[in-house]
Amino acid sequence: MAKRIFDIVFSIVALIILSPLFVAASVIIKLDSKGPVFFLQERVGRNFRPFKIYKFRSMRADVKRKGALITIGGDQRITRFGRVLRRYKMDELPQLLNVLKGDMSLVGPRPEVRRYVRIYKEEYSHLLRMRPGITDPASIKFSEEERVLAGTADWEEDYVRRILPEKIRLSLRYAEKNSLLTDLKIIFQTFFRITRTDRHHLRAAETQKNERKSESYL
Repeated sequence: MAKRIFDIVFSIVALIILSPLFVAASVIIKLDSKGPVFFLQERVGRNFRPFKIYKFRSMRADVKRKGALITIGGDQRITRFGRVLRRYKMDELPQLLNVLKGDMSLVGPRPEVRRYVRIYKEEYSHLLRMRPGITDPASIKFSEEERVLAGTADWEEDYVRRILPEKIRLSLRYAEKNSLLTDLKIIFQTFFRITRTDRHHLRAAETQKNERKSESYL
């Protein structure tokens, strides 16, 4: 009950504070490419009940998704503004609405699509006794998952056989020892991880810029 009250209060306050950002993001998404502001996808929730997860649309709406249900870095379907949204994890912010509705919690195992849940049904039978979340220890560890998968030949196979089992292991460990204090710690760790990742991208961009300058002198 305490966790649910915390989720409701936090999500309401966050939605109010972030409302100008929601408006600005919505306008830019509409100007950047044709299509809806939000991307909705079915995920498997608590007790295996399906629900629609909300995200800011970061991909072109005129391209149908086929095959794999995950996205890797460098995917040509991602819009210009979509890359910014995904870089700062801003595309996940509408999931505060899922939290308010009771589909999700702020912290909990990340919800997966049915195809992947079926592969690890036994493990998810334990995980999905609780609400899935916006972030968890696995989200922090694999914050640059798209970039990592972009470097593999068969990235969906790599995700299903290598990354997802590790995510499940971390989520199961969280599920056994979760508390409000743990949730607060994970929320702060998530924010710190996003800012640290951004500094890494800035340094990498500056390095590439300097390398191009050096090449121009040769």
